[in-house]
Amino acid sequence: MALMTNALPLRETSSSTLALWSIAVAVAVLALKLASAHATQSLSLYADALESIVNVVTAIVAYSAVRLAARPPDRHHQFGHHKAEYLAAVIEGVLIVLAALAILRAAYQALYAPPILLLSPFGIGLNVFATLLNAGWAYVLVARGRRLRSPALVADGWHLISDVVSSVAVLVGLAIVAVSGIAKLDLAMAAAVAIYILWAGARLLRSSMSGLMDEAVTADVAVTIQKAIAETASGALQAHDIRTRLAGPVTYIAFHLVVPGRMSVKQSHDICDRVEAALEARIPDCRVFIHVEPEDEAQADGALVVKR
Repeated sequence: MALMTNALPLRETSSSTLALWSIAVAVAVLALKLASAHATQSLSLYADALESIVNVVTAIVAYSAVRLAARPPDRHHQFGHHKAEYLAAVIEGVLIVLAALAILRAAYQALYAPPILLLSPFGIGLNVFATLLNAGWAYVLVARGRRLRSPALVADGWHLISDVVSSVAVLVGLAIVAVSGIAKLDLAMAAAVAIYILWAGARLLRSSMSGLMDEAVTADVAVTIQKAIAETASGALQAHDIRTRLAGPVTYIAFHLVVPGRMSVKQSHDICDRVEAALEARIPDCRVFIHVEPEDEAQADGALVVKR
C-alpha cells in the first residue's frame, strides 16, 4: 500500500507539469501563427491560426482535468475523479469541430472577396517554426501521456498532430499558389484543412465517449487478467462474471470467486489477497473487487477454471 501511495503524487506532478507546459507552447504557437497570417494575408494561414486558439483552450482544459483527476476520493466521489480526463477530451473534440466549422464559414465568405496574398519568406517562416514546435511537443505529449495513462494528455497530443498535418498541408498549398498564381487555391486549401479537422474532432469525440461509457479493457489485457486469476487462485474452484472498466489511468476489475463450501473465511480471504496482489503486479493502477461464493453457485458455462 505504501508503494501505491507514493506513486500517485509522482504521476500527478508529471501529468500536471506536462499539461502546464502545453499551455505555454500553445500560446507561443498561437502568437507565431497569428503573426504569420497577418504578414501574408492568407486565409489558410488564418484558419491554421484559428485552430491554435482552440489549442490554447484545450490545453487549459487538459491541465484542469489532470489536476482534478489526481484528487483523492471524497464523500461525493468515492471512486475518485479519474473520468474528468475523458470529459476534458470530449470538450476538446467539440472545440475542434467548432473551429473547423468557423474555418469553412470564413472560406465561403472569402469566395466573394478574396484577400490579396503577401507570401513573404518572413511570414511563411513564422508558420514553419510554429509547426516544428507543435510537432515536437505533440510527440512528447502522446508518448508521455500513454506512459502515464492520461487520456487528456494523449488527446491533447493527437489534437496537436492534427494541427501539424493541417499546417503542412497549408504550407504545401501556399507553395502551389506561389507557383501557379491562382489565389483561390488558398481558399480551397483552407476548406480542406477544415474538413480534416472535422474528421480529427469526430475521432477524438468517439474515443472519449467510449471512456465515459465505461469501456472494458482490450482483449490482450483481458487475457492477462484471466491468466493472473487462473494461476494464483489455487484453492478456489472457478471465477465467473469477470468484468472490467477503464476510468482514466485506473482499471477496475470485478468478478465472482467460487470456493469450496466448507472453506473458512480466512482461507478464502487469503486466496483473494493472493489474486489481488497478482493483478496489481500485472495491471498498473488497478482496483480489484472480488465476491466470494460457495460451490453451489458455480456456473457450468463461461466460467474460468482455477489451476490446482
